[in-house]
Amino acid sequence: MLLTIFETSLPLTNPVLKFLLILIIILFAPILLNKLKVPPLLGLIIAGAVVGPHGINLMERDSGIILSGTAGLLYIMFLAGLEIDLVDFKRNSKKSVVFGLYTFCLPMVLGVLAGLYLLKFSMPTSILLASMFASHTLIAYPLISKMGVAKNRSVNITVGGTMITDTLALLVLAVIVGMTTGEVNAQFWLRLGISILIFGCIVMLLFPIVGRWFFKRFDDPISQYIFVLMIVFLGAGLAELAGIESIIGAFLAGLALNRLIPRTSPLMNRVEFVGNAIFIPFFLIGVGMLIDYRVFFKDLETLKVAAIMIITATLAKYLAAMATQKTFGFSADERRLIFGLSNAQAAATLAAVLVGYNIVIGKSDTGESIRLLDENVLNGTILMILFTCTVASFVAQKGAKNVSKSENTGISEDEVENQERILIPISNINTTDELVNLGVTIKSPKNREGLFALSIVDNTSVEISSDSNAKKILHKASVTAASTDHQMQELLRYDLNIVNGITSVVRENRITDLILGLHVKKGLSKSFLGNLTEGILTKCNTTTFIYKAVQPLNTIKRHLVIVPERAESEIGFPFWLIKIWNLARNSGAKLIFYGHYDTLKFIKEVHSEHPVECTLKEFNNWEDFPKLSSEVLRDDNLIIVTSRKEKVSYQPSMNKIPQYLNNNFKQTSFILIYPKQEGVMDNRPLDFKNPTFIEPLERIEEIRKTVAKIFKTK
Repeated sequence: MLLTIFETSLPLTNPVLKFLLILIIILFAPILLNKLKVPPLLGLIIAGAVVGPHGINLMERDSGIILSGTAGLLYIMFLAGLEIDLVDFKRNSKKSVVFGLYTFCLPMVLGVLAGLYLLKFSMPTSILLASMFASHTLIAYPLISKMGVAKNRSVNITVGGTMITDTLALLVLAVIVGMTTGEVNAQFWLRLGISILIFGCIVMLLFPIVGRWFFKRFDDPISQYIFVLMIVFLGAGLAELAGIESIIGAFLAGLALNRLIPRTSPLMNRVEFVGNAIFIPFFLIGVGMLIDYRVFFKDLETLKVAAIMIITATLAKYLAAMATQKTFGFSADERRLIFGLSNAQAAATLAAVLVGYNIVIGKSDTGESIRLLDENVLNGTILMILFTCTVASFVAQKGAKNVSKSENTGISEDEVENQERILIPISNINTTDELVNLGVTIKSPKNREGLFALSIVDNTSVEISSDSNAKKILHKASVTAASTDHQMQELLRYDLNIVNGITSVVRENRITDLILGLHVKKGLSKSFLGNLTEGILTKCNTTTFIYKAVQPLNTIKRHLVIVPERAESEIGFPFWLIKIWNLARNSGAKLIFYGHYDTLKFIKEVHSEHPVECTLKEFNNWEDFPKLSSEVLRDDNLIIVTSRKEKVSYQPSMNKIPQYLNNNFKQTSFILIYPKQEGVMDNRPLDFKNPTFIEPLERIEEIRKTVAKIFKTK
């Protein structure tokens, strides 16, 4: 009906109908093909082939499709750089190099041999063909990211290796093109080397500085997203200007902004949502539109070329994945992840074949152009893209499912969610966002519903505005949490006493962690926290975080954690430690622990099993606290682990912390942590048989087991 109204012929030209058709494909193609166990990514490629110019010709692969598809391709590479765990990336950098060389050298060798001896190509053509096999596109990355295995070591290694092999493959392309046109000389290499060096410095050094400056000054979500999108295309444009492929620039832009866009932040949620909903599907549909099934029935030579290309490329990538597995002792499912991610040919392959096809190296006797890569290779490449993307999707999906199951063995998500319940009392709407963001950042990744926002209204107040203001604050907390894809449970309570109200809610809802905003004053009072906060600490033994945010959490470079002596001997030690670990994992900021040797020994053991970017420094005398000001930099955050009076780790010098903070750290964000401690909420006699009160050396095994258990479930 719509066609009769708006169009008289195919393909569609009306922009409204074209966009409507694309949205219908994005919505229904994955749903329909999912019933056939076909991965959503493959479904979009097939749909593109059906509606494209070589299918029923509903749409042309015009400039709009190409533009959106290019954005989608850059998005895939950007997300890969953005979501990569930099600690694991650095730790596995040597492994990434090894895999990158495997997945580059093996396809190059097999590709050159296939080109020379099976296809009878010239040496330059064979080398260019082999470079197409060496490169790959992370088509399956969004798939495994949704399945929660993006942090797996095999994924980190593959993503790092992708940057290496694609860079080398595209350099081969540049050299072959230069040789064909007679431009490869000393000046060529000098120009290329200098431009790549300048490009790398701009992206990796300047982009983080500009990004941190922008995020500090502009908190508007739309402005932040547009800024990120601008950075993606700026990185891609600078890469092309340097003489390398744009996808490398997008990937490095993701690495540059990695620490500035926490995985739990609203901005990260927006970036992933828009990419997965619009840009990446556009790219996949555009790839499908290139497929012309008819050419394979017209010319047997095309089928021969396509078969050799498919077998060579697939075999080479499988051998590279197998070699990586054997070298590093990976599991079969991790090998599947490596192969699934690295087997798909799309972006760089298309770039290479189109460049080679457009280069004319001579004329035939009949006057026809002799191209560096002929039409058979061009059509064979399209079939290779379809086949490798299909195989990659199925293999990656299987590997991701099995890895996800193995990583969650023995862990009940319901159990984790029920164990962790974070309460955020809020009275000031201006601090709501930062308090909620802190809660989202320190929580367990599996905990999606254990967040509570509390607002208390004076029961004696007759003002309607008090009630409406409380509801407004709670609504804002819910919106902020929802923007990070988390559910915030709103609690509105009427009480005569705020302290009693909060402590009652803690007991009623089995709260495990409490986040408080420090009262708004120019400086800290001698009473330190004020009567309200101190009253809560007196009546509540829950792990408590008191947060004063001077700058946004995502702009923090380092967290300096000051830990008192014997902190490891208290029952709350592992509970606040896991929160600090989550903070580092989700924000990407570096941890620097200051503490006694015995305390650091436990932290070191945790770090060896669960690596984050971390440094340990001995700090024994809290009277020297002011001296730390010389080590605190502009974008640092202080985390001070303190103690309630008369507890094991309490020190009298802790009373001077308000003075220290007022005099030396006025412009520094800080978090005060009061660990969970026995004997706070009631007058029960202390159980001295409790491990809390046994000397650390006597209970090292018990602490180790407790820490290991908590970290496992988180």
